[in-house]
Amino acid sequence: MILLHKILPLLASPLFLILVLAVWGALIRSKTINLAAVGILIVCSLPVVSNQLIYFLEQDYALAPTQSVKEADAIVVLSGMVRTIEGEDGLVYEWGEAADRIFAGIDLIKENKASVLILTGGKLPWSVGKPEGAYLREIAEGLGVPADSILVTENVQNTDQEAKAVAKLLNKDHPTVILVTSAFHMPRAQTVFEAAGIVVSPFAVDFLTDADKTKAMDFIPSAEAFRESSFFVREIIGRLYYSLKY
Repeated sequence: MILLHKILPLLASPLFLILVLAVWGALIRSKTINLAAVGILIVCSLPVVSNQLIYFLEQDYALAPTQSVKEADAIVVLSGMVRTIEGEDGLVYEWGEAADRIFAGIDLIKENKASVLILTGGKLPWSVGKPEGAYLREIAEGLGVPADSILVTENVQNTDQEAKAVAKLLNKDHPTVILVTSAFHMPRAQTVFEAAGIVVSPFAVDFLTDADKTKAMDFIPSAEAFRESSFFVREIIGRLYYSLKY
């Protein structure tokens, strides 16, 4: 099922649409269709476009000081910030761009915003090494969080499973949590956690939209901009899926 969830968004991605149009245009010898494929490629590759798409995903949130957060039953940090690589002495864990999540969670627990820090045991079927939550637990303990204040969920593969695993750990009616995840991911995560009967106080981090002004380079197509446009489509599909499910 998780493989299907990963593959289906690709069928609605800009790349898939461009490939379909390109093949279709070649088969029927249509310049109009070929130009449409090229046009979509150019538009999706413009930083000025992709920047606005990412801003749309994050626009409902702003980075807040930890001191301003109200207390809750638990602080929940969602997985998705660690990658496993082959080192000289075996498997090594490195940070991805969403590493702000765990450090924000540690800051919140040190501010006594909750008595428990919950880490989700993210592990996909093709992943190697320990579940992400187990590694993050070591990091949190190393940075001074007491071991008895940290809980790790069972292995989970997506946000829906994370929410259900957290609800199972808390085991009470309408528990309150400070939910820590990336700003782009927060709307989808909040929907899923609230559907699991959890009262959510969102604490968004890992913002992808910066404060820089628009510049000339933003009107030159780039592979990074195309990746961000594709990422936008995938996230919107995820939001739509969960809004229909719940």
